[in-house]
Amino acid sequence: MQDGGPWWRVTGVSWYCPRMSVARRVSMTVEEFLDWENRQELKYEFDGFAPVAMTGGTLEHALIQASLIMALGVRLRGGPCRVVGSELKISVAGSIRYPDAFVYCTALPRGSLVATEPVVIFEISSPSTAAIDHVEKNQEYRDTPSVQRYVMLEQARPGANVYTRSGDDWVGHLFDGDAVLSMPEIGVELPLSEVYEGITFPDAEPAA
Repeated sequence: MQDGGPWWRVTGVSWYCPRMSVARRVSMTVEEFLDWENRQELKYEFDGFAPVAMTGGTLEHALIQASLIMALGVRLRGGPCRVVGSELKISVAGSIRYPDAFVYCTALPRGSLVATEPVVIFEISSPSTAAIDHVEKNQEYRDTPSVQRYVMLEQARPGANVYTRSGDDWVGHLFDGDAVLSMPEIGVELPLSEVYEGITFPDAEPAA
């Protein structure tokens, strides 16, 4: 064991995560990860190489997530699409993720643990997750054909960074707190103000 750091072994695959250095990892398969995670007490994502532990969020994160799911649930009622939160994982481009919310429109069997055809995905970004949300997950969602829209909601202020599929392009747009998110792929229009309702944000710093 090098430098006293931890080793993990999953169905015959080992990798070492040394302290104070870049991790040297041997890739697991998705199937190996799902079998391993099913036996853990905590939730993990899979970045295509190894498990990534899920961490807790802030009050603002929880409030935004709850308002988002409630608003989408009301609008989707009676139709073929459903919204779920981070209890259910998705399979995207060789990775396994737990989005803060996502909409799927293809029926899932009872007892499903993984959704394979998400249509619209929502992540609530924070300083600690921004790089992964904007780069790694953005690429994974872009490379998953069923995903038509990826919405990154800001946590520090009302706003969203939205990527949509347009033919062969993956196009990004910025929206402020007064905008209405139009999502024709699921037949929904959602004012951002409804998602951020009841949340108090610090006043902007005065100009020098």
